[in-house]
Amino acid sequence: MSSKIILGENQFGKAEVRVVKITRDSDRHEIEDLNVTSQLRGDFSAAHLEGDNAHVVPTDTQKNTVYAFAREGIGSPEALLLRLGDHFTSSFDWVSGGRWEVEAYSWDRIQSHGAAHDHSFVRNGQEVRTAVLVRDGETSHLVSGLRDLTVLKTTQSGFVGYPKDKYTTLQETTDRILATDVAARWRFKTGTDFSSFDFNKSYDDVKGLLLEGFTENYSHALQQTLFDMGKKVLEAHSEIDEIKFSMPNKHHFLVDLSPFGLDNPNEVFFAADRPYGLIEATVQREESAPAAIAWSGIAGFC
Repeated sequence: MSSKIILGENQFGKAEVRVVKITRDSDRHEIEDLNVTSQLRGDFSAAHLEGDNAHVVPTDTQKNTVYAFAREGIGSPEALLLRLGDHFTSSFDWVSGGRWEVEAYSWDRIQSHGAAHDHSFVRNGQEVRTAVLVRDGETSHLVSGLRDLTVLKTTQSGFVGYPKDKYTTLQETTDRILATDVAARWRFKTGTDFSSFDFNKSYDDVKGLLLEGFTENYSHALQQTLFDMGKKVLEAHSEIDEIKFSMPNKHHFLVDLSPFGLDNPNEVFFAADRPYGLIEATVQREESAPAAIAWSGIAGFC
């Protein structure tokens, strides 16, 4: 006896809408550079089962909505996502929720003749800012974050005391380079009032705390440093419930210079890009309620 085939969870939208907004209300221009994805969830069964598109809000319409909202002003990735979520769930009765995502790219003013130029910029490659809004009926989950934040410290890190078997070749060390590319996402408490919340200030502060947390203590392992970084953020920001990390261990191996008659007092290294250790963990408040739906579709985080 064959089983009945039914439609499962589904969503649709326009992915990676590139939008650059230039604000020209004075001679000193501002630039905002985003990659926006919009995905709607709701009653779309007829489109899948009957070919009836009466509930299918065109992906082109979703793209155009992003551009129109950018014309009105962006402000922050998170603020734009909240506006998009409100718009689509209030404009179409059958749209019960969705998932909206942003990557934001930073630009710095070019220094010209000792001053920051009014309308010339250079791309800041330090990190990519991220944000995701997931709306399910009346409940919204907002996740901010960053990726590709490359950090390194030249000492105050070691790795000893690990189990060893016949396949172990790694030598213990109490003084090594510690380097990683930080990818972090932090989820705000469900129900937080964002009506007057300064997302840009919050982002800058969290990034600063992550960097401070990386520097402050001797690292016995990247796992310990990861936890220190997350703990520092949660202690300073009561509106954040949890923070997830995915951090590769960017190995630096000491080069043997003895064949050339040279010593190497922990100064010359080979930076290996692969294979690499990959450390992932969640740092959260003990009392925080789980919100699995908020993380659905965010790859690379446990």
